[in-house]
Amino acid sequence: MKFFCLIWAGLWRKPMRTVLTLLSIVVAFMLYGTLHGVTSSFDDVIDTMGDTRLRVQSRVNIIESMPLAYLPRIESVPGVEGVGYYQALVAYYQDPRNQIQVGAVGLDGFLDVYPEIVVPDEQREAMSRTRTGAIVGKDLAAARGWNVGDRVTLRSQIFTHADGSDVWDFDVVGIYELSGAFADFAAQEMYVHFDYFDEARVQAPGMVLLYFVAIDDVDQSAEIAEAIDALFLNSSFETQTLNEKDWVRNQIARIGDIDFFVNAIIGAVFFTLLFLTGNTMWQSVRERVPELAVLKTYGFGNATIVGLVAAESLLLCLTAAGIGLVIAATVFPAIYRSMGIGSIPLPSSVIALGIGIGVLVAVVSALPPAWLAQRLNVVDALAGR
Repeated sequence: MKFFCLIWAGLWRKPMRTVLTLLSIVVAFMLYGTLHGVTSSFDDVIDTMGDTRLRVQSRVNIIESMPLAYLPRIESVPGVEGVGYYQALVAYYQDPRNQIQVGAVGLDGFLDVYPEIVVPDEQREAMSRTRTGAIVGKDLAAARGWNVGDRVTLRSQIFTHADGSDVWDFDVVGIYELSGAFADFAAQEMYVHFDYFDEARVQAPGMVLLYFVAIDDVDQSAEIAEAIDALFLNSSFETQTLNEKDWVRNQIARIGDIDFFVNAIIGAVFFTLLFLTGNTMWQSVRERVPELAVLKTYGFGNATIVGLVAAESLLLCLTAAGIGLVIAATVFPAIYRSMGIGSIPLPSSVIALGIGIGVLVAVVSALPPAWLAQRLNVVDALAGR
Protein backbone atom coordinates (compact mmCIF):
# COMPACT_ATOMS: atom_id res chain seq x y z
CA MET A 1 0.00 0.00 0.00
CA LYS A 2 2.97 2.37 0.44
CA PHE A 3 3.25 2.71 -3.36
CA PHE A 4 -0.45 3.36 -3.90
CA CYS A 5 -0.02 7.11 -4.47
CA LEU A 6 2.66 6.38 -7.07
CA ILE A 7 0.42 3.85 -8.82
CA TRP A 8 -2.55 6.24 -8.70
CA ALA A 9 -0.54 9.12 -10.13
CA GLY A 10 0.71 6.97 -13.00
CA LEU A 11 -2.80 5.75 -13.77
CA TRP A 12 -4.17 9.30 -14.01
CA ARG A 13 -1.27 10.78 -15.94
CA LYS A 14 -3.64 11.05 -18.93
CA PRO A 15 -7.11 11.37 -17.33
CA MET A 16 -9.10 11.26 -20.57
CA ARG A 17 -7.36 8.10 -21.77
CA THR A 18 -7.88 6.43 -18.41
CA VAL A 19 -11.57 7.38 -18.27
CA LEU A 20 -12.25 6.12 -21.80
CA THR A 21 -10.41 2.86 -21.12
CA LEU A 22 -12.24 2.45 -17.82
CA LEU A 23 -15.62 2.99 -19.52
CA SER A 24 -14.74 0.46 -22.23
CA ILE A 25 -13.92 -2.17 -19.62
CA VAL A 26 -17.08 -1.36 -17.66
CA VAL A 27 -19.23 -1.86 -20.76
CA ALA A 28 -17.42 -5.10 -21.64
CA PHE A 29 -17.99 -6.62 -18.21
CA MET A 30 -21.57 -5.37 -18.05
CA LEU A 31 -22.19 -7.13 -21.37
CA TYR A 32 -20.41 -10.24 -20.10
CA GLY A 33 -22.42 -10.32 -16.86
CA THR A 34 -25.75 -9.88 -18.63
CA LEU A 35 -25.19 -12.37 -21.47
CA HIS A 36 -23.32 -15.03 -19.53
CA GLY A 37 -25.76 -14.59 -16.67
CA VAL A 38 -28.64 -15.60 -18.94
CA THR A 39 -27.05 -18.92 -19.94
CA SER A 40 -25.81 -19.61 -16.41
CA SER A 41 -29.19 -18.83 -14.86
CA PHE A 42 -30.81 -21.21 -17.35
CA ASP A 43 -28.47 -23.94 -16.14
CA ASP A 44 -29.09 -23.07 -12.49
CA VAL A 45 -32.86 -23.12 -12.97
CA ILE A 46 -32.70 -26.46 -14.77
CA ASP A 47 -30.53 -27.92 -12.00
CA THR A 48 -33.16 -26.99 -9.41
CA MET A 49 -35.91 -28.86 -11.22
CA GLY A 50 -37.18 -32.10 -9.78
CA ASP A 51 -35.35 -35.31 -10.60
CA THR A 52 -38.48 -37.31 -9.82
CA ARG A 53 -40.71 -35.86 -12.55
CA LEU A 54 -41.11 -36.82 -16.18
CA ARG A 55 -42.87 -34.96 -18.97
CA VAL A 56 -44.74 -36.77 -21.71
CA GLN A 57 -45.42 -34.97 -25.00
CA SER A 58 -46.24 -35.92 -28.56
CA ARG A 59 -43.31 -37.41 -30.44
CA VAL A 60 -44.18 -35.12 -33.38
CA ASN A 61 -43.69 -31.79 -31.57
CA ILE A 62 -44.72 -29.84 -28.49
CA ILE A 63 -47.88 -28.36 -30.03
CA GLU A 64 -49.41 -31.72 -30.96
CA SER A 65 -51.92 -33.13 -28.47
CA MET A 66 -52.44 -36.63 -27.06
CA PRO A 67 -55.62 -38.41 -25.95
CA LEU A 68 -56.70 -38.02 -22.34
CA ALA A 69 -57.39 -41.76 -22.53
CA TYR A 70 -53.65 -42.29 -22.07
CA LEU A 71 -53.96 -41.27 -18.41
CA PRO A 72 -54.87 -44.65 -16.81
CA ARG A 73 -52.30 -46.47 -18.93
CA ILE A 74 -49.53 -44.13 -17.79
CA GLU A 75 -50.67 -44.47 -14.18
CA SER A 76 -50.37 -48.27 -14.49
CA VAL A 77 -46.65 -48.17 -15.32
CA PRO A 78 -44.55 -49.55 -12.42
CA GLY A 79 -42.70 -46.79 -10.60
CA VAL A 80 -45.27 -44.07 -11.41
CA GLU A 81 -46.59 -42.37 -8.28
CA GLY A 82 -48.88 -39.79 -9.81
CA VAL A 83 -49.86 -38.21 -13.11
CA GLY A 84 -51.11 -34.73 -13.97
CA TYR A 85 -52.23 -33.49 -17.35
CA TYR A 86 -52.29 -30.07 -18.98
CA GLN A 87 -53.85 -28.34 -21.98
CA ALA A 88 -52.94 -24.77 -22.86
CA LEU A 89 -55.88 -22.43 -23.39
CA VAL A 90 -54.28 -19.72 -25.52
CA ALA A 91 -56.13 -16.59 -24.41
CA TYR A 92 -55.85 -12.88 -23.77
CA TYR A 93 -57.39 -10.38 -21.37
CA GLN A 94 -59.18 -7.36 -22.85
CA ASP A 95 -56.51 -6.74 -25.51
CA PRO A 96 -54.71 -9.30 -27.74
CA ARG A 97 -51.43 -7.90 -26.45
CA ASN A 98 -52.37 -9.00 -22.92
CA GLN A 99 -51.69 -12.70 -23.39
CA ILE A 100 -52.51 -14.84 -20.37
CA GLN A 101 -51.00 -18.27 -19.85
CA VAL A 102 -53.95 -20.47 -18.93
CA GLY A 103 -53.57 -24.16 -18.15
CA ALA A 104 -56.59 -26.47 -18.15
CA VAL A 105 -55.65 -29.20 -15.69
CA GLY A 106 -56.98 -32.01 -13.58
CA LEU A 107 -56.31 -29.96 -10.47
CA ASP A 108 -55.74 -32.60 -7.79
CA GLY A 109 -53.39 -34.71 -9.87
CA PHE A 110 -51.54 -31.66 -11.15
CA LEU A 111 -50.99 -30.13 -7.71
CA ASP A 112 -49.91 -33.48 -6.29
CA VAL A 113 -47.21 -33.74 -8.95
CA TYR A 114 -46.18 -30.09 -8.37
CA PRO A 115 -46.11 -29.45 -4.61
CA GLU A 116 -44.14 -26.25 -5.35
CA ILE A 117 -47.49 -24.69 -6.34
CA VAL A 118 -48.91 -23.66 -2.97
CA VAL A 119 -52.68 -23.16 -2.71
CA PRO A 120 -54.41 -22.62 0.66
CA ASP A 121 -56.61 -25.58 1.59
CA GLU A 122 -59.83 -23.56 1.70
CA GLN A 123 -59.16 -22.14 -1.76
CA ARG A 124 -58.36 -25.57 -3.14
CA GLU A 125 -61.66 -26.81 -1.71
CA ALA A 126 -63.49 -23.85 -3.25
CA MET A 127 -61.92 -24.71 -6.59
CA SER A 128 -63.22 -28.26 -6.39
CA ARG A 129 -66.77 -26.92 -5.86
CA THR A 130 -66.67 -24.27 -8.60
CA ARG A 131 -66.93 -25.56 -12.13
CA THR A 132 -65.82 -22.26 -13.67
CA GLY A 133 -63.24 -21.70 -10.95
CA ALA A 134 -59.72 -20.50 -11.56
CA ILE A 135 -56.60 -20.37 -9.41
CA VAL A 136 -54.38 -17.45 -10.35
CA GLY A 137 -50.69 -16.83 -9.66
CA LYS A 138 -50.10 -14.01 -7.19
CA ASP A 139 -47.94 -12.01 -9.62
CA LEU A 140 -50.55 -12.27 -12.37
CA ALA A 141 -53.31 -11.30 -9.92
CA ALA A 142 -51.30 -8.29 -8.73
CA ALA A 143 -50.52 -7.17 -12.28
CA ARG A 144 -54.19 -7.35 -13.37
CA GLY A 145 -55.75 -6.24 -10.09
CA TRP A 146 -57.66 -9.49 -9.64
CA ASN A 147 -58.89 -10.73 -6.29
CA VAL A 148 -60.69 -13.81 -5.01
CA GLY A 149 -64.34 -13.50 -5.99
CA ASP A 150 -63.71 -11.63 -9.26
CA ARG A 151 -65.12 -12.89 -12.57
CA VAL A 152 -62.51 -12.75 -15.33
CA THR A 153 -63.44 -12.75 -19.00
CA LEU A 154 -60.82 -14.02 -21.44
CA ARG A 155 -60.91 -14.44 -25.19
CA SER A 156 -59.16 -17.19 -27.13
CA GLN A 157 -57.85 -16.98 -30.68
CA ILE A 158 -57.82 -20.77 -30.96
CA PHE A 159 -60.49 -22.38 -28.79
CA THR A 160 -64.17 -21.55 -29.24
CA HIS A 161 -67.51 -22.76 -27.87
CA ALA A 162 -70.04 -24.72 -29.92
CA ASP A 163 -71.91 -21.49 -30.65
CA GLY A 164 -68.76 -19.96 -32.12
CA SER A 165 -68.09 -17.66 -29.17
CA ASP A 166 -64.44 -17.16 -28.21
CA VAL A 167 -65.29 -15.79 -24.77
CA TRP A 168 -64.31 -17.74 -21.66
CA ASP A 169 -65.53 -16.67 -18.22
CA PHE A 170 -63.80 -17.83 -15.05
CA ASP A 171 -64.34 -17.12 -11.36
CA VAL A 172 -61.19 -16.46 -9.32
CA VAL A 173 -61.45 -18.71 -6.25
CA GLY A 174 -57.81 -18.88 -5.24
CA ILE A 175 -54.38 -17.29 -5.56
CA TYR A 176 -51.31 -19.50 -5.49
CA GLU A 177 -47.66 -18.89 -4.70
CA LEU A 178 -44.53 -20.72 -5.79
CA SER A 179 -42.11 -22.29 -3.34
CA GLY A 180 -39.03 -24.47 -3.24
CA ALA A 181 -37.14 -24.70 -6.52
CA PHE A 182 -39.62 -22.32 -8.18
CA ALA A 183 -39.50 -19.62 -5.50
CA ASP A 184 -37.59 -17.16 -7.72
CA PHE A 185 -40.08 -17.51 -10.57
CA ALA A 186 -43.06 -15.23 -11.05
CA ALA A 187 -46.43 -16.88 -10.46
CA GLN A 188 -47.90 -15.76 -13.78
CA GLU A 189 -50.22 -18.58 -14.80
CA MET A 190 -53.92 -19.31 -14.36
CA TYR A 191 -55.21 -22.85 -13.78
CA VAL A 192 -58.77 -23.84 -14.67
CA HIS A 193 -60.75 -27.09 -14.67
CA PHE A 194 -59.96 -29.29 -17.63
CA ASP A 195 -63.43 -30.89 -17.55
CA TYR A 196 -65.18 -27.54 -17.91
CA PHE A 197 -62.87 -26.39 -20.69
CA ASP A 198 -62.94 -29.72 -22.52
CA GLU A 199 -66.74 -30.00 -22.60
CA ALA A 200 -67.17 -26.45 -23.83
CA ARG A 201 -64.53 -26.33 -26.57
CA VAL A 202 -65.01 -27.39 -30.16
CA GLN A 203 -61.39 -27.93 -31.14
CA ALA A 204 -59.69 -31.22 -30.20
CA PRO A 205 -61.91 -32.37 -27.31
CA GLY A 206 -60.48 -35.12 -25.15
CA MET A 207 -56.91 -34.14 -25.99
CA VAL A 208 -54.13 -32.86 -23.73
CA LEU A 209 -50.83 -31.19 -24.47
CA LEU A 210 -48.65 -32.64 -21.71
CA TYR A 211 -48.59 -35.28 -19.01
CA PHE A 212 -46.56 -34.67 -15.86
CA VAL A 213 -45.45 -37.89 -14.20
CA ALA A 214 -44.15 -38.23 -10.65
CA ILE A 215 -41.91 -41.25 -10.13
CA ASP A 216 -40.65 -42.93 -6.97
CA ASP A 217 -37.05 -43.64 -8.00
CA VAL A 218 -34.90 -41.18 -9.94
CA ASP A 219 -32.48 -43.96 -10.85
CA GLN A 220 -35.27 -45.65 -12.78
CA SER A 221 -36.37 -42.54 -14.70
CA ALA A 222 -34.94 -43.73 -18.03
CA GLU A 223 -36.57 -47.16 -17.70
CA ILE A 224 -39.94 -45.66 -16.72
CA ALA A 225 -39.77 -43.20 -19.62
CA GLU A 226 -39.07 -46.04 -22.05
CA ALA A 227 -41.94 -48.07 -20.58
CA ILE A 228 -44.37 -45.18 -21.07
CA ASP A 229 -43.30 -44.61 -24.68
CA ALA A 230 -43.50 -48.34 -25.38
CA LEU A 231 -47.19 -48.29 -24.45
CA PHE A 232 -48.01 -46.05 -27.38
CA LEU A 233 -45.45 -47.19 -29.92
CA ASN A 234 -46.88 -47.41 -33.46
CA SER A 235 -50.09 -45.75 -32.33
CA SER A 236 -51.62 -42.69 -33.96
CA PHE A 237 -50.28 -40.57 -31.11
CA GLU A 238 -46.78 -41.74 -30.21
CA THR A 239 -45.17 -40.12 -27.19
CA GLN A 240 -41.78 -38.83 -26.15
CA THR A 241 -41.02 -38.99 -22.44
CA LEU A 242 -38.09 -37.16 -20.84
CA ASN A 243 -37.17 -36.19 -17.33
CA GLU A 244 -38.01 -32.59 -16.55
CA LYS A 245 -34.46 -31.29 -16.90
CA ASP A 246 -33.86 -32.86 -20.29
CA TRP A 247 -37.26 -31.71 -21.50
CA VAL A 248 -36.47 -28.07 -20.69
CA ARG A 249 -33.02 -28.36 -22.27
CA ASN A 250 -34.65 -29.70 -25.43
CA GLN A 251 -37.01 -26.73 -25.59
CA ILE A 252 -34.10 -24.30 -25.18
CA ALA A 253 -32.08 -26.17 -27.82
CA ARG A 254 -34.90 -25.62 -30.32
CA ILE A 255 -34.15 -21.90 -30.16
CA GLY A 256 -30.52 -22.51 -31.13
CA ASP A 257 -27.12 -23.03 -29.56
CA ILE A 258 -27.41 -20.11 -27.17
CA ASP A 259 -24.18 -20.99 -25.33
CA PHE A 260 -22.19 -20.87 -28.58
CA PHE A 261 -23.53 -17.47 -29.64
CA VAL A 262 -23.11 -15.94 -26.19
CA ASN A 263 -19.57 -17.28 -25.79
CA ALA A 264 -18.66 -16.08 -29.29
CA ILE A 265 -19.86 -12.57 -28.51
CA ILE A 266 -18.13 -12.47 -25.13
CA GLY A 267 -14.93 -13.89 -26.64
CA ALA A 268 -14.87 -11.22 -29.35
CA VAL A 269 -15.47 -8.48 -26.78
CA PHE A 270 -12.65 -9.60 -24.50
CA PHE A 271 -10.27 -10.21 -27.40
CA THR A 272 -10.77 -6.59 -28.44
CA LEU A 273 -10.54 -5.46 -24.82
CA LEU A 274 -7.10 -7.04 -24.46
CA PHE A 275 -5.77 -4.92 -27.31
CA LEU A 276 -7.36 -1.81 -25.83
CA THR A 277 -6.04 -2.22 -22.30
CA GLY A 278 -2.68 -3.51 -23.52
CA ASN A 279 -2.25 -0.46 -25.75
CA THR A 280 -3.23 1.85 -22.89
CA MET A 281 -0.68 0.33 -20.53
CA TRP A 282 2.02 0.28 -23.21
CA GLN A 283 1.56 3.98 -23.99
CA SER A 284 1.44 4.86 -20.30
CA VAL A 285 4.76 3.11 -19.59
CA ARG A 286 6.50 4.47 -22.71
CA GLU A 287 5.57 8.02 -21.73
CA ARG A 288 7.13 7.48 -18.29
CA VAL A 289 10.42 5.88 -19.35
CA PRO A 290 12.51 8.74 -17.91
CA GLU A 291 10.53 8.65 -14.68
CA LEU A 292 11.02 4.90 -14.34
CA ALA A 293 14.73 5.42 -14.97
CA VAL A 294 14.84 7.91 -12.11
CA LEU A 295 13.13 5.39 -9.86
CA LYS A 296 15.83 2.87 -10.74
CA THR A 297 18.52 5.37 -9.79
CA TYR A 298 16.86 5.66 -6.38
CA GLY A 299 17.24 1.92 -5.85
CA PHE A 300 13.97 0.52 -7.18
CA GLY A 301 14.74 -2.95 -8.53
CA ASN A 302 13.32 -4.56 -11.64
CA ALA A 303 10.84 -6.60 -9.58
CA THR A 304 9.49 -3.46 -7.92
CA ILE A 305 9.13 -1.63 -11.24
CA VAL A 306 7.33 -4.61 -12.78
CA GLY A 307 5.12 -4.81 -9.68
CA LEU A 308 4.15 -1.14 -10.05
CA VAL A 309 3.18 -1.65 -13.70
CA ALA A 310 1.19 -4.81 -12.87
CA ALA A 311 -0.54 -3.11 -9.92
CA GLU A 312 -1.53 -0.21 -12.15
CA SER A 313 -3.07 -2.59 -14.66
CA LEU A 314 -4.83 -4.57 -11.92
CA LEU A 315 -6.25 -1.41 -10.33
CA LEU A 316 -7.64 -0.20 -13.64
CA CYS A 317 -9.09 -3.54 -14.79
CA LEU A 318 -10.49 -4.76 -11.49
CA THR A 319 -12.09 -1.42 -10.64
CA ALA A 320 -13.79 -1.24 -14.04
CA ALA A 321 -14.71 -4.93 -13.97
CA GLY A 322 -16.24 -4.52 -10.52
CA ILE A 323 -18.34 -1.56 -11.66
CA GLY A 324 -19.50 -3.45 -14.76
CA LEU A 325 -20.46 -6.54 -12.75
CA VAL A 326 -22.32 -4.46 -10.15
CA ILE A 327 -24.34 -2.80 -12.93
CA ALA A 328 -25.04 -6.20 -14.50
CA ALA A 329 -26.12 -7.66 -11.14
CA THR A 330 -28.43 -4.66 -10.60
CA VAL A 331 -30.20 -4.77 -13.97
CA PHE A 332 -30.21 -8.56 -14.40
CA PRO A 333 -33.28 -9.32 -12.23
CA ALA A 334 -35.18 -6.55 -14.02
CA ILE A 335 -34.56 -8.26 -17.37
CA TYR A 336 -36.30 -11.42 -16.18
CA ARG A 337 -39.07 -9.42 -14.51
CA SER A 338 -39.76 -7.63 -17.79
CA MET A 339 -40.21 -11.04 -19.45
CA GLY A 340 -42.63 -12.13 -16.71
CA ILE A 341 -40.36 -14.94 -15.54
CA GLY A 342 -39.46 -13.66 -12.09
CA SER A 343 -36.75 -11.84 -10.19
CA ILE A 344 -33.82 -14.17 -10.81
CA PRO A 345 -30.49 -12.84 -9.43
CA LEU A 346 -27.24 -12.86 -11.33
CA PRO A 347 -25.54 -16.19 -10.48
CA SER A 348 -22.61 -15.84 -8.09
CA SER A 349 -20.57 -18.11 -10.37
CA VAL A 350 -20.80 -15.46 -13.11
CA ILE A 351 -19.51 -12.78 -10.73
CA ALA A 352 -16.62 -14.99 -9.55
CA LEU A 353 -15.65 -15.88 -13.11
CA GLY A 354 -15.89 -12.21 -14.09
CA ILE A 355 -13.41 -11.24 -11.37
CA GLY A 356 -11.09 -13.98 -12.57
CA ILE A 357 -11.33 -12.72 -16.16
CA GLY A 358 -10.62 -9.20 -14.91
CA VAL A 359 -7.42 -10.42 -13.26
CA LEU A 360 -6.43 -12.30 -16.42
CA VAL A 361 -7.02 -9.26 -18.64
CA ALA A 362 -4.96 -7.12 -16.25
CA VAL A 363 -2.04 -9.56 -16.17
CA VAL A 364 -1.96 -10.10 -19.93
CA SER A 365 -2.24 -6.34 -20.56
CA ALA A 366 0.62 -5.67 -18.15
CA LEU A 367 3.05 -8.19 -19.67
CA PRO A 368 4.38 -6.10 -22.64
CA PRO A 369 4.87 -2.85 -20.65
CA ALA A 370 6.33 -4.83 -17.72
CA TRP A 371 8.81 -6.44 -20.12
CA LEU A 372 9.72 -2.96 -21.41
CA ALA A 373 10.18 -1.60 -17.88
CA GLN A 374 12.35 -4.55 -16.85
CA ARG A 375 14.69 -4.12 -19.83
CA LEU A 376 15.00 -0.39 -19.23
CA ASN A 377 18.57 0.92 -19.36
CA VAL A 378 18.95 3.88 -17.02
CA VAL A 379 21.58 5.74 -19.06
CA ASP A 380 19.73 5.38 -22.33
CA ALA A 381 16.39 6.31 -20.74
CA LEU A 382 17.76 9.48 -19.11
CA ALA A 383 19.50 10.43 -22.35
CA GLY A 384 16.26 10.03 -24.29
CA ARG A 385 17.60 7.17 -26.43
